[in-house]
Amino acid sequence: MRKVVCLLFSCLLGGMSAVNAQHARKHILWFDATANFQRFSVKDSIIYYLDKSKDAGITDVVVDLKPISGEVLYPSRIAPVMNEWAGVKKDGSFDMMTVFIAEAHQRGMKVHASTNVFVAGHNHMDRGVVYSDPAKAKWQTLSYLPEGMTPITQQKNKYSAMLNPARKDVQQYELSILKELVKMYPQMDGIILDRVRYDGITADFSDESRKLFEKYNKAKVKNWPADIFSYGTGEKPARVEGPLYKKWLEWRTKVIHDFVYEAKAALKKINPQLSYGDYTGSWYPTYYEVGVNWASKTYDPAKDYPWATDKYQQYAYAEALDLFTTGNYYYEVTKAEAAAINNQSIEKRGEAGQGKGKEDFYTVEGSAELVNKLVKGKAPVYAGLYVDQYKGHPEQFVKALKMCRAHSDGAMIFDIVHVINMGWWDELKRGLNE
Repeated sequence: MRKVVCLLFSCLLGGMSAVNAQHARKHILWFDATANFQRFSVKDSIIYYLDKSKDAGITDVVVDLKPISGEVLYPSRIAPVMNEWAGVKKDGSFDMMTVFIAEAHQRGMKVHASTNVFVAGHNHMDRGVVYSDPAKAKWQTLSYLPEGMTPITQQKNKYSAMLNPARKDVQQYELSILKELVKMYPQMDGIILDRVRYDGITADFSDESRKLFEKYNKAKVKNWPADIFSYGTGEKPARVEGPLYKKWLEWRTKVIHDFVYEAKAALKKINPQLSYGDYTGSWYPTYYEVGVNWASKTYDPAKDYPWATDKYQQYAYAEALDLFTTGNYYYEVTKAEAAAINNQSIEKRGEAGQGKGKEDFYTVEGSAELVNKLVKGKAPVYAGLYVDQYKGHPEQFVKALKMCRAHSDGAMIFDIVHVINMGWWDELKRGLNE
C-alpha cells in the first residue's frame, strides 16, 4: 500500500513539473536577519549552514538584509546599520552579504536579498527608524480603531511598526534603499520584497492618505472616516462599510501596484539580470485588507468577491514578477484535512489579513491551488511553509514540503532558524527529495 501511495505522489509531482516546465524548479530557504544575527556574524557559520542547506536540496537562499526595524545588515549610507542585536555585536571584519554570495555561488546556489519595505520599527523593543529619527516618526501608519485614531507605535500587540505606503516621501526613501542595495551587490542573483503592503484594513487614516484618496476619487470625503467605514456598538464592534469603502480598497491596491512596478523599473535599470521577486500571504480572499492584489491582470476578482470593484483587476501585479513566493502557512496539509481544522490551528494564524475560516484554501494544498489559479502562470510560484507551525510533528512538515513541490514550482522554507533549533535537516532533505 505504501508503495502505491508513493507512486501516486511521484506521478503527481511529475505532472506538476510538466505543467510548470516553463519555470525553474527552486527550493528556497530563508535566513532571517535578527533570528540568525549571532549565527551569521561568523564567517565559518555561514559556510557551515550553506553546506547543510546544499546537502538538503536547497537551490536558493534568501538573506534578510532589512528587518522590520528599518535597520540594515550591510554598509548603507542611507539607512541605519544594525551592528548589534540582543546584546550581540557584529564582527565588522567582513561583509556578510559578500560572503553569502561568494560561498553560495561556489556551491551552485543562488542568493537573493530580502528587504522589509513599508516597515521601520520593532514595537516590542521600541527600536527602529520611526523611534530613533523624529523626522520619520510621522511616516508611521495611523490606524482607525474602535477606540479612535491610533499611531501604530502605540499598538504594542503588533510587533511591526508599519509605515504609510501612500506617502511619496516614504516610497522614495524605501526605493533609494533598494537601489543602493542592488548597486552595492552586482553579483547578487535577486531581490525579494517583503511587507510591500498596508498594516491591515484599519490603515492608513492619516490626513495625507485622505488627501491622496480624494485626489484619486476626484471628490472630497464628506464624512471622514465614516464614508470609508465606521464601527458598530458592543464589546467587539464590527466594521460598518460606508459608501466609499470599495473605492478606498481599490485606491489602496493601486498604491501598492504602482510601487511594485516603479521599483521593478528602477532596479532592472541598475541590473537587468536581477531576479525581481515578492513575498505575500496566500490568503487572497482576505488579502485585500492589506491593499495587495498579487493575482494576474487576466483574473477578475469582481466576479468572485463582493469587495472588488470593476477596476480592482487593473491593479494586479503578477506580471511584474520574476519570482513569487507565498506563505501557505497552515498546519493542515491536504484539502481533506480542512474539515479537521480546530481552534488551535486557527489561533496560529497571526499573519496580516489572515482569516479564521475552514475553507479548503486554509490548507497547504488548497492555498497552493488557489495561488496558481489566480496567478495563471504569469510568474513562477513557490509555495512557502512556516516551519514552526509543525513543531512536534516532523512528518507533517515533510508531508507539507512534498505538497508545496506538487502544487507549485518548488518550495520556500521560513526559516532556517527553526530547522536548526528542531534539528530537522533530515526532514528537510526528505521533503525536498523524496
